[in-house]
This record gives sequence, structure tokens and C-alpha cells, in this order.
Amino acid sequence: MAKDHKEHIHYIRKASNTVEPSDDEEKDLFTLANRVPFDDRVNHQADISDLNITLIQNYLKEVKRSLYEKSKNGDFIEVCHDMNIISNLPEYVKPKNVGLMFFSMEPDKFFPYTQIDIVQFPDGLGGNDIIENTFKGPIHQQLRAALQFIKNMIITEKVIKHPDRAEADRFFNYPFAAIEEALSNAVYHRAYDIREPIEVRVERDRIEIISFPGPDRSVTQEGLKHYRVSNRRYRNRRIGDFLKELHLTEGRNTGFKKILDALEANGSPKPEFETDENHSYFISRLFIHEGFLVDENKRSQKGAKKRSRS
Repeated sequence: MAKDHKEHIHYIRKASNTVEPSDDEEKDLFTLANRVPFDDRVNHQADISDLNITLIQNYLKEVKRSLYEKSKNGDFIEVCHDMNIISNLPEYVKPKNVGLMFFSMEPDKFFPYTQIDIVQFPDGLGGNDIIENTFKGPIHQQLRAALQFIKNMIITEKVIKHPDRAEADRFFNYPFAAIEEALSNAVYHRAYDIREPIEVRVERDRIEIISFPGPDRSVTQEGLKHYRVSNRRYRNRRIGDFLKELHLTEGRNTGFKKILDALEANGSPKPEFETDENHSYFISRLFIHEGFLVDENKRSQKGAKKRSRS
């Protein structure tokens, strides 16, 4: 290779070894070097008019911010500046990414596939029946709409009465609090510069919540297996701040405990959390309460008997 055309190769430390990074690891290095997280960056393709005053006012009113009164009569740009959702330069007023995610009517116009897809497989993965529902819009609204759909259409309670005692056994196929926390964490921690939706897959015996990419590299596969996570770096701090004010997440590595506590209180199996070696995806896997598997087995046996008679 010519002297003036040297190839620059980056290296990282993995345990006690110095190795060449994978494509994803190299991307992480450049993201760190940028210093400014993606959600706090100015979006040069957007305009101040892409921010919706009604969405902003609804948010300020809900979280009881003093800025709400100012937003009704004050200067729009000044309100946005006080919320830190626009650039700081007065001669160059542009929205920040976090502002567009929460206060633009169509954030997917700037961040394609910013959506939640709920895919149901009523006949199992090999069946012909697939039901798909997609939720778009400001990220807190799509999160709430998706959770409401799950609450109304997926969650089921079972009551078992006993002849020898007055108190009945009550449990859900999935505790809503566990799904709420897992899906909120996916919205919080996904990368909005990756063109992949959050996918909620509802199978007969489980729900999987899949987001891209995986967690910070300080989170290990072994730690996930034992529910021990101490995330040193948050991908979307600004998004987290807004979600916390809306009481949609708590942050500070509390998500796993809330999920585990909700599952235990419902008598559900323990969850699984999965990523790969490159941390390219993250799956939260919640299993159905075993009390609902009894009905599923009975239906399968009835179907088998019908087929054998025909």
C-alpha cells in the first residue's frame, strides 16, 4: 500500500484481548465520539412548523408544568426553547430529534418505522391466520395505544372457584404490568436511526417484544440470564426524561425488577431476556400462565379426536 494511502483500523479491548471491532461495535465507537446522543441532536431536515403546539400543550398540562400557561399566550419558539426541544442558536431555529418524536404528528416522516407492530398468531407460527395491528404517531401516544390494545384484546383473567372454600383463585394469562414495563423499555431503549419497528409477537404460549439494537455492551448475556443488569450508558436520556414525566417508565435499571415482581405476583413463569453476541437485537419473552395452557391442551386434544374420526 502506498505511503500516502494508509488504512486506518480501529481496535477495541474485549476482556484481556485487543481485537478489531465488528461493524456494530465500530458504529458504537463513532456514536460515542459524536458526544451528542441521537435524541438530543438537531434535525436539519425538519422545521419549527413540524412541532405541534397542541401536542406540546397537552403534554405540559398532563405533567403539570408551569410552562403550560405560558404556552397558551407566550411565544411558541420561547416555549420550545424552555423545553429544550429546539436548537439553541437564535439565528438557526430547528427542532431536536426528541421534540419531533414526541411533538410531531408524524415522527415516522423523519424516523422511518418509528412504530409498534403487534402481530398475533392464533393458530401458532405455522398457521394461516395472522392478525397485524400497527401503531404510529408521537411515541408516547403509540405506546399508550398499543398498551390499551393489549389490555383490551390480549389480556384475559381466569377465575377458578373451589367447593371447599369461599375464596376463588384469580390470575391473568399475562400480568399487564409486566407487558407495560417491557414495552415501555423497548420504546425507551430502541435506536431511532435504525429502520426497524418494535414488534410484539403474540403466540399461543408466549409474548415476545423485539427491538433493535440490543442493550449497551456493559450488559452481558450471562447477566441477562440471571436478571442482573447495570446499564452504564443510556441510549436515549432525553426520551427517558419525557417518558418518566409521563409515568410511562422509571429508568435507573428498575425495569427487570418490576417485570419479575408482576410475574411472580400473578404466578407466571419467569421471563427470558435475549440478545446476541453483537448486541444487534433485544427480546423480552413472557410466558403464559400455566393455568391457560390446560385449556389449550384440551382444545388440541379435541381437535386431534375430530381429525381421527374424519
